[in-house]
Parts: sequence; structure tokens; C-alpha cells
Amino acid sequence: MASGASTSARLWTRVLRRQLPTSLWGRALLIIVLPIALMQVAVTWAFFEAHWETVTARLSEGLAGDVAWAVDSYLDEPTPEHLVEITDQAQIMQLSVALREGGTLPTRDRPAFFVALDRSLDNALSDRLDPQPFWFDTTRYPNHVEIQVQVEAGVLRFIAPRERAFATRGHIFILWLGGATILLTAIAIVFIRNQVRAIERLADAAEAFGKGEEDVAFKPHGAREVRRAATAFLSMRERIQRYIDQRTILLASVSHDLRTPLTRLKLELALAEPSTRTDAMSRDLSEMEHMIDEYLAFAEGEVGELPVTVDVTALAETAAADARRLGADVLLELESGLDLIARFGALRRALTNLVDNAASHGRAVRISSRTLKSGGVEIAVEDDGPGIEPDSYDEAFMPFSRLDPSRNQNRKGVGLGLAIARDLVRSHGGDITLDRSDLGGLKAVIRLPR
Repeated sequence: MASGASTSARLWTRVLRRQLPTSLWGRALLIIVLPIALMQVAVTWAFFEAHWETVTARLSEGLAGDVAWAVDSYLDEPTPEHLVEITDQAQIMQLSVALREGGTLPTRDRPAFFVALDRSLDNALSDRLDPQPFWFDTTRYPNHVEIQVQVEAGVLRFIAPRERAFATRGHIFILWLGGATILLTAIAIVFIRNQVRAIERLADAAEAFGKGEEDVAFKPHGAREVRRAATAFLSMRERIQRYIDQRTILLASVSHDLRTPLTRLKLELALAEPSTRTDAMSRDLSEMEHMIDEYLAFAEGEVGELPVTVDVTALAETAAADARRLGADVLLELESGLDLIARFGALRRALTNLVDNAASHGRAVRISSRTLKSGGVEIAVEDDGPGIEPDSYDEAFMPFSRLDPSRNQNRKGVGLGLAIARDLVRSHGGDITLDRSDLGGLKAVIRLPR
């Protein structure tokens, strides 16, 4: 039994968590508004229970007493003359009395919106008029209450001001309470919104930096803790940017220093007598130059390029044309009108690396693109080559990894093609994943935010 109750409690807890807001804005607002609303409900309930209903009951008892007095007086002497005297005396008590001879009580009730009002008056009249039949209506007249009592001659009809039966100022208290709740909620919304906006701007700046963009207008603001986090982010961004710049300058310098002796060696080989040895040396120099270019591309990652609107269809068609020149049979399955904000050169290099890799290891290549449900863009490059074993997918992205047993990859290069491609895509806030293609080979999927 205890186990069933525990399971039910966990189920209700999961249901409640699904209904609660997931954003910081929603949760902060709930933390402020929910206690205010509960407090207002408790105060309203206490007011009606301890004050309003008590005062209403006392007023109803007073009115019922006056009606009972008038009925008893008329029953003691049911003459027109005595009724006139009763009417005169009742006017002093703000009570109108009239006899409808031969009449009967209505059979249709008209309950009030607040049932507690009718209940208080009904209890008071039942106690004072028993056993006389009666009927009352609190809704027909806005400012008055009608009470009818059955007597032998007909029906005694009483009209009394509403404030004689009920505490009519209770709604003013509710209006003030509701107004205060709305005012406090509005103030809470303004303050919470300002604090959450500071966190949202920090998140936007971090996301922009992850895509290779820089939000120069971003400045720390908001609460002290949020400003501290923003200041730490700016310091981290400066350190990372300084490291990237230093790495780029270092690799550019190394590349420049190496190109000079390579150029001299190529010149000396060009002037030397042609032979099998000079041909081999020339091929080695070309391979070294290609390695240097890949090292530099891996280090730079197109850092200095500015983001622009990139037409994915045109980009894929250009990569396909380059692959066709290598002799590959390229099939395009592209979604029309697809574009995104990216650094054109970096994205072109990433896609070209994937397409060239597919064309080098397969005869047929397929490039497809589509819009993701999340709003991002997906570009897939597939081939019909030997593919890669699933447990080697992570290793394929490691710099200088060749995977010779599976695809004889990077026979000319140094194993940086996939590493450079993923580095460039991740600099845009996206990623590259590998999978088995329907064509039988490898499938590389680029997913980028828009």
C-alpha cells in the first residue's frame, strides 16, 4: 500500500514538473506571484469567514426580527386599521409593509450570486417566522430585498433596504485587494524582466562568440552576480581571442619561414638536371608544401572573416562542381531558398573538405540539405565508398588521424580534413556527425543554427 502511494506521489510530481515553467523568467515570476496570490486568497477567505458573514448574519437577524414583529402584530389583530398602524411604525425601521389579499407565495426561487447571502437571510427568517411560510428575493431589486409571508388574508409583502440585510461594502474590500494584487504583480514583472534581460543578453553574447561573432555593444549590467558573470565572460573572451590571434600569427610566421627555404629548394631542383631522384625530391617538396598549407588552415580556421548571408544551395552546387572535376558522380537533393548567417569562406572550406573526402573514397556522392524542426540547417554529404566502422567515428575527427585500414584516408594529406571541417563548423555554433550512408559508405552531417 505504501509502495502504491509512493508511486502515485512520484507520478503527480512528474506531472506537476511538466506544467511548471522552464524559463528563469517564468519561474521567477511564479516565485513572486504565487505567494502573493495565496496570501490574497487566504486574506479574502478570512475576511468573509470571520467578518463579512458574521456581520451579514447579524444584519439578517435584525431584519428578520422586524419582519417577525410586524407579522406577529398583524396576526394578533388582522384589521386594516391595525395594518395601517403597523405600516407607520415599520417606516421608522426603513421597512415597507403591504398586504396582498388572497395572494399566494411565488414558487420560483431566484438565488443570489453569493449563496452565503441567501443562506444567512434564510436561516434568520426560518428562526423568527416559524411556522409561517415565507419567500424572499435578493436579486430583483438592486438596492432592496423583498420578503413575502403567507397569512390567512393573503400575503404580507415587505420591502427593506439591502444594507439592512447584508454588509454591502464587502465588494469594495475585494476590489482593493484585487487592485493591490495587480499592482504588486506589475511591479514584480518589471523588476524580474530587467534582471532576466541581463542574463539573456549575456547568453546572446556567449552564443555570438561561439559562432565567431563579437557583440561589441555588450556591457555588464543587472544584479551584482550577473555583472560579475558578464565581467568574467568578457575576460574569458579576451583571453581566448588573444590566444587565437597568437596561434594564427605564430603559424603564419612558421609558414612564412618554411616557405622561403622550400622555394629555394624548388628553384634549385628546377635548375638541376632532370632525373628520377630530382622527380622524387620535387614530389616530396610538394607534399611538404601541402602539409604546411593544411597546418596553417587548421590553426587559422578563417578567424578573421565576417559573417554574411550564405546561400546553401549555391554553396553546395559549387562544391559539387569541384567534385565533378575530380571525376565523381554527384547527386544534389537541396531544399530551395535555404540560407543562413555564416562566414562564407570557412563554411565553404568545411563543405569542400567533406565533399572532396567523399569523392576521393567513392564513385557516387550525394549532397542534400533541409531545414531542421529546431529552425537550423542540415547539410549531408554521402558516398558509396568503404565507409568507417562506427567505433572509429570519434577517431576520424582527431587531428593527424589517417584510419588507413578502413578508408586509406588522407593518402596525400596529413589527416586534418575532417578535423578542420569540424573545427570550422563548431566555430559557427554547429557540429558535424558521422553515420552510415544509404549509398553504402560514409555519411557526414553538418548541422548549423540559423
